Amino acid sequence: MMFPNTNWRAGNSARSRLLAGRRLKGGLVVHTAIRTGCGVMFALLAIAAWAQPGQPAPAQPSAMRDPNSKPAPLPAALQNVTVEQRLNQQVPLDLVFRDEFSRSLPLSTYFSGNKPVILALVYYTCPMLCNMVLNGVESSLKAVSLDPGRDFEVVAVSFDPRDTSEIAAAKKANYLQRYRRPNTANGWHFLTGGEASIKALTSAVGFRYKFDSATGQYAHASAIMILTPQGKLSRYFYGVEYAPRDVRLGLVEASQNKIGTPVDQILLFCYHYDPATGKYGAIAMNMVRFAGGTFVLICGAFLFVSWRRDWRKDRQLLRHTR
Repeated sequence: MMFPNTNWRAGNSARSRLLAGRRLKGGLVVHTAIRTGCGVMFALLAIAAWAQPGQPAPAQPSAMRDPNSKPAPLPAALQNVTVEQRLNQQVPLDLVFRDEFSRSLPLSTYFSGNKPVILALVYYTCPMLCNMVLNGVESSLKAVSLDPGRDFEVVAVSFDPRDTSEIAAAKKANYLQRYRRPNTANGWHFLTGGEASIKALTSAVGFRYKFDSATGQYAHASAIMILTPQGKLSRYFYGVEYAPRDVRLGLVEASQNKIGTPVDQILLFCYHYDPATGKYGAIAMNMVRFAGGTFVLICGAFLFVSWRRDWRKDRQLLRHTR
C-alpha cells in the first residue's frame, strides 16, 4: 500500500501560500499606487479650481451715496491721460533718440536677434511716479532669473524733451547700483530725445500724457510694455508693481519661446494673458487637462513598475519549484 508524499504536498502548499502572499502584496502595491495617483489628481484639480482668476464683486450701494448719482468728472489735468493698448502694433524703429552717452541712435539699435524689450516711458526729473515705475521694474527683474543684455533689453525713454543725456546717465547708474547683478549693464538703456520722436513713440504705444505749465510737471499714467524682437507690442503691465511671474512669462512669450525653460512652456499652457487686467490668469480647462495627463502618467508608471516586479518574482519562484 502506497501513501501520499506528505512532504511534497506540504512543500507545494507552502509555495502556493508564498505565491498567494506575493500576489496579495502586489495587489496592495497597485492599490496604494492608485490611491496615490488619485490623491495627486485631486490636488491638481484643487489647484486648478483655486488658481482661476477671481471676479470682482459687484458694487454695493452705499447708504451715504445716491446709487443713481454719476461719478465726479476727472480734473481737466487728468482727462485723456491714459494708456491705450495697441497689441500687435508695430513701433516705428527708425525714430532717433540719444543714449546716456549722448550718441544719437535709431530705436532699432535695441531690437536685434531674439531678445524681447521691456519699454518704460517715464521722465527722469519726475518727483514720484516715474521713480516708482522704474523701482517696480528693477524689483521685479531681481526675482527673474533671465538677465538683461543676454535674454532681453530694458529701454527707458523719457517723454520730457528737457531731459538730458547727463540726467539719463545718472539715472542708469542709480538703477545699476540697486540691481546689483553683474554683467548686465549693457542691457539697461536710458534714452532721451526730441519732441518729434517722443510724440511718435508715445502715440504708437498708446501712452497719453499732459504737461502742466503751472507746476512744470507731467500728468501721466503708469505702465510698462513688452515688445517682440521685431518691435511689435506684445504685453502691457499696469501700475508700479509687476509680478515677476507675469514679467517672465511676457518675456518668454514675446521671444516666441526662444528664451526660458520647459517649466515656462508648461506655465504658458496653463496661464493666459488677459488684456483687460494686464495680468496672466489660469485657464481652468488647460489645468484640468494637465492634471488628467499627470494622473494617467503617474498611475501608468506605478502599475507598470508593480506588474514588472511581481512578474519577475513569480518567474523566479516558478524556476525554483521545478
